[in-house]
Amino acid sequence: MIQMPLTLDLKTTNLTDEQFYQLCIANRDLKFERTSDGKAIIMSPTGGETGNRNLKLIQQLANWAEQDQTGIAFDSSSGFKLPNGAIRSPDVAWLRLERWNRLTLEQQAKFPPICPDFVGELRSASDSLPMLQQKMSEYVENGTRLGWLINRQQRQVEIYRANQPKQVLDSPQTLSGEDVLCNFTLNVDLIW
Repeated sequence: MIQMPLTLDLKTTNLTDEQFYQLCIANRDLKFERTSDGKAIIMSPTGGETGNRNLKLIQQLANWAEQDQTGIAFDSSSGFKLPNGAIRSPDVAWLRLERWNRLTLEQQAKFPPICPDFVGELRSASDSLPMLQQKMSEYVENGTRLGWLINRQQRQVEIYRANQPKQVLDSPQTLSGEDVLCNFTLNVDLIW
C-alpha cells in the first residue's frame, strides 16, 4: 500500500538551515527532508524487509568504500543540502574524499552543503515511484553523477547519469559503479 508522506508547508515560517537542523535533532524518531520550495516532508520508517535489503545495499557500498578509500559512504540517516536548497536523505550515498575534505568540520557535522557523487534509493512498498523518480532527477540536476533507483516491486533498476537519459534495466544481477564508483559492483541478487 502506497502512503504519501506527510508534508508540512514551512515556507511562511522562513526556517533557517540551522532551525531545520534543530527541528530534526529534536525529533530524532522522525525522518525529515526539505524540498527546494521550503516544504518539510516527514518520512515513515521502512518495514523490516526493506530495512534488511537497504542494509545489504549500504553494507556492500561501505565495504567497497573502506577498501577503495577514494571517498566515503553514507547511510539513509544522512541529509545533504543540495545547491537548490533542498535537504535530501538518499538511502545510500557516496562522495569523493577531496570534495568532502573541502567542507568545514561544522559543515560535515550538520547537513553537508554538497550533492553526493552517487546516490541510491531502494523503493519500499509504501513509496510512490513518481516521487522517487522526481527525487532522483533532482539529485542529478544538483550534481549527482550516478544514481540507482532500485524498484524491488517491478524488479527494475533505473540508472540516472549526468547529461544522459534515464536507463531502465529489468532484473539485473549486478550493477556497475562505472567511472564514479570505480571497480565497484553491486550484487543486486542480494537486494531482490
